[in-house]
Amino acid sequence: MCGRLSQYRGIHDFVAALGMPNALANSTGDQLFERYNAAPTTQLALFHQEGNVLHADMVRWGWRPHWAKDRAAPINARVEKVAHGPFFRAIWPHRAILAIDNWFEWVDEGGPKKQPYLIRYQDQVPILCASIGQYPNADHEPSEHDGFVIITADSAGGMVDIHDRRPVTLSPELAREWLDPGTPKERAEQIVLLQGEPTEAFEWFKVDRAVGNVRNQGAALIAPADPALL
Repeated sequence: MCGRLSQYRGIHDFVAALGMPNALANSTGDQLFERYNAAPTTQLALFHQEGNVLHADMVRWGWRPHWAKDRAAPINARVEKVAHGPFFRAIWPHRAILAIDNWFEWVDEGGPKKQPYLIRYQDQVPILCASIGQYPNADHEPSEHDGFVIITADSAGGMVDIHDRRPVTLSPELAREWLDPGTPKERAEQIVLLQGEPTEAFEWFKVDRAVGNVRNQGAALIAPADPALL
């Protein structure tokens, strides 16, 4: 996963996609997010659960442990290692869901510049990405060190031609189980290792190269590219 995504709907659209009747502690506001071209370090709306309460907070995309000061903050964590490696040990218990509308990948097709592709569900419902992080909760006030990473897995099928890694995306039922503090860590690991949504649920298409500039925003970035301009 190359590190660019869209989160343009509002928090209540994403809550509806999760299908959680829980009380909502919302710190993100009620307006549309309108982030069509979000890059690492962007503050994004992130869900986590405390007791029976669903929390939505703006959290920076990217995290590293305090002892890893000599390296950039990763934005993704490989599902094969995340539960047992030392780097993410501190935040593995802190499960979250990043709800997005789509993500982007760049493909070398032999031209002067790589071609961006947009990837989304075929039915265009929100995508629920398994994540972990350090974020505000009952025992932790907001901190400059807060952040999150998206868990990724190997791509399969035709998506391999777009990129070899992709987010681990969950059905609403599994996303709720992932968020539930009562879900054992062993079960959580099995969810992300074995039960992510299949490639067949997605579609992808070329978009305008303007998405390559992080300063560009707007709905035009998520529209299929005009073949005459490619």
